[in-house]
Amino acid sequence: MPGWRLVVDKDRCAGSGTCVSIAPELFAFDADQQSRPMAEVTGDDEAALLAAEQCPSGAITVLPQP
Repeated sequence: MPGWRLVVDKDRCAGSGTCVSIAPELFAFDADQQSRPMAEVTGDDEAALLAAEQCPSGAITVLPQP
């Protein structure tokens, strides 16, 4: 099943929580209060694109997964 690969750049993540608020089923905070994907690959979820678009530090990348 095609989907998307979610990547969070830890060097850019400011821990604002925007992605966690938009897509709590896709993102969570780690022990350092930075965002992390709940799973590296997800289905075609529009919330993933919205979270990446709204990330204030531009730390989220959504890549096509064959």
